[in-house]
Amino acid sequence: MATDDSAVRAFLVEQLGAAPGRVEPLRPGEWSSVYAITRGGEELVVRFSPYRDDFEKDRAVASWHTADLPVPQVLEVGEALGLAYAVTRRVHGEFLETLDEASTRAVLPRVFAALDAARAIDVSSTTGFGGWTAHGGGQHRSWRDVLLTVGESVPPERTAGWRERLEASPTGAAPFDEAHARMRDLVVFCPEERHLIHDDLLNRNVLVDGERISAVLDWGSSKYGDFLYDVSSLVFWTPWFPAWSNIDFLAQATRHYAEIGLTVPHLEARVRCYAVKIGLGGMGYNAWKGRERWGHLARIAARTLEFARGEPLGSRA
Repeated sequence: MATDDSAVRAFLVEQLGAAPGRVEPLRPGEWSSVYAITRGGEELVVRFSPYRDDFEKDRAVASWHTADLPVPQVLEVGEALGLAYAVTRRVHGEFLETLDEASTRAVLPRVFAALDAARAIDVSSTTGFGGWTAHGGGQHRSWRDVLLTVGESVPPERTAGWRERLEASPTGAAPFDEAHARMRDLVVFCPEERHLIHDDLLNRNVLVDGERISAVLDWGSSKYGDFLYDVSSLVFWTPWFPAWSNIDFLAQATRHYAEIGLTVPHLEARVRCYAVKIGLGGMGYNAWKGRERWGHLARIAARTLEFARGEPLGSRA
């Protein structure tokens, strides 16, 4: 997301007290601009976005922080320059998706530990499924509604017109419609369980320091639903990271749940269903982004159809 850099820098120095020579723009997110600052000798990160709810979700999830699920504390959320902003303490590390195979395998137990910690969070004081707000519950009455309404809300209201752009793209809407129809057969395997799902692990949101996770960032896309959804994200996006070509995340997850004694009925069918859902969301989003994403759209469509048509999920370990 683009912002007026000079206006942002002035705000950071004059209003937030950043040291003038210690303002560094970081790689922006899809929905935010990001700056690293130093204030009073402390390293901080300041993000700007039109969507304050994303930052409020970060603040809410930070209250569930554990050693296995490290979520940086949100120090301040406010409004400035026509945008919302959030201030958090800066955490260092390498992004999960930039690791080589050996480093990924070494940290994978900690990734599963973080997902286990999220699964263990008590969300009984909240309601609903799917995307949620800090001051309300999930937007849907059931998990299967979340899955099946993907054709109506992929992605949410931020990407109006995605369907028309998909139909106008070289990929067209046929792969989307075929995969969506197949997903209707798979949702019968999906339980109506409510857990905290991150739903954006591989967009520079998991920081790794050695063999530990130092932070899980940006919960703006998070949902209430089946915990296997985050595992499915790792499975779906594996081909985008060549260093992971020999890692079968489904097999690794299956082994992990067996080791901790967790029975997971219909694991493969659920992962397949969520992989299709993730692919449909990716198709809708990249169609909305326009011509510069058409190549990415085509690749996501092909990957989505692999799962929808029941091709093997992999046998690598």
